[in-house]
Amino acid sequence: MTRLSVNINKIATLRNSRGGNNPNLIQVAKDCERFGAQGITIHPRPDERHIRYNDVFDLKKVVTTEFNIEGNCQEQKFVDLVLATKPEQVTLVPDTLGQLTSNHGWDTVTNQQYLREIIKVFKGAGIRVSIFVDPIPEMVEGAATTGTDRIELYTEAYATHFHQGKELAIAPYIEAAKIANEAGLGINAGHDLDLHNLAFFAKNIPHLDEVSIGHALICDALYYGLENTIQMYLGKLV
Repeated sequence: MTRLSVNINKIATLRNSRGGNNPNLIQVAKDCERFGAQGITIHPRPDERHIRYNDVFDLKKVVTTEFNIEGNCQEQKFVDLVLATKPEQVTLVPDTLGQLTSNHGWDTVTNQQYLREIIKVFKGAGIRVSIFVDPIPEMVEGAATTGTDRIELYTEAYATHFHQGKELAIAPYIEAAKIANEAGLGINAGHDLDLHNLAFFAKNIPHLDEVSIGHALICDALYYGLENTIQMYLGKLV
């Protein structure tokens, strides 16, 4: 079964909007695990507009499933944070400073040498590494020679085109997954996956290890409740 990692960035956004500690980010992380989530994902950014750096240390103390930290490894502060907290997984995302949300994967050809070097740093600390990639054969092939353990397929294009034709939307991802499997890479996926498109994606991507879902899941929780929503998402992965 594909594992569900809940991204709790939006909980931190809500907390920060009023100051104080409501909702309690740490309690929400613990509750997500209690409700069935098999991982907790966060994506700290330099401006700390949602996840704060102190949150990462606090979460490290309580997360008992898989702790996944996403972020821009070209920011030294991010690298230092990950090395200091040693999560089970770090996901490397090529964000730019001030970027609203992640919107593309790595160019694993152009950045090959850099990725090899930074991946070696994290793996040397005993941290599993995943890198964000678009479903482009050359980018997946390039990822396979960086030393990364996994790739995370950037699924915005799939989600955008799903209702126009799901078979056509998923075709590039099936090809990318085939290349990754043949290269011995683990496969994660994330971005705009939701209750409508998740099941089809999971059923058609062989050996999908993990999906990381935040925005859609938290939005659904406003209507269905957090516990029920997590169970609904888990049901799509069976």
